[in-house]
Amino acid sequence: MRVAETRAVNRALRKAYGIGICSVEEIGSLAEPQQPSREPKKLPAQPANGNYGGPKIRDRLCQIIRQHQLDPTLVKAYATDFCGTKTLREAAREQVENFVQHLADWAEKDRNALLCQLNSYMPTKEGAA
Repeated sequence: MRVAETRAVNRALRKAYGIGICSVEEIGSLAEPQQPSREPKKLPAQPANGNYGGPKIRDRLCQIIRQHQLDPTLVKAYATDFCGTKTLREAAREQVENFVQHLADWAEKDRNALLCQLNSYMPTKEGAA
């Protein structure tokens, strides 16, 4: 019962913080002997949604926003511009994946330049001089 509770807590924390690392309890015991298999290894079935066991794009994007303390509204505006669409829903998955990778790289290399770029998407107040 204790192991099940630990796994549930670890899973909840992993989902809450967008972490893709499992706990030791979920991976399995290292003390279990591994028996060599004579059967040919089969590749796992590939899911229809394209999420091959890795973190979802949205989770990765949220993680980058939290890690680098970015404004989500400005990131969304930049993403639509980057993808060349009116809304992010209209963007192809590959475009969004490229944007997330671009954002992560830029945030790591030069956060200040990224903040300047994001601030250019700040809505302007009408009537301001």
